[in-house]
Amino acid sequence: MSDHAVNTPVHAARAHGHRAPRAEFYVYFAVILMGAFPVAFVSWIVSTIRHRRLPKRGPFASAWFDAKAITPLIFRA
Repeated sequence: MSDHAVNTPVHAARAHGHRAPRAEFYVYFAVILMGAFPVAFVSWIVSTIRHRRLPKRGPFASAWFDAKAITPLIFRA
């Protein structure tokens, strides 16, 4: 049985580790959140009128979810 951890380069192991978000990440997150909120609010209103009931997620939660999904894609290298 062989140990494959010995053969991996050190820089490759560090590159895929969990990193703490930086200030730039939070700035992009805030900008995307502000852009996603009006769209989420309009779609929430349309969905409420169309289905005659409130959606599970509110407009802010929906915008937060979108910003949380989009922002890491910008920093993926």
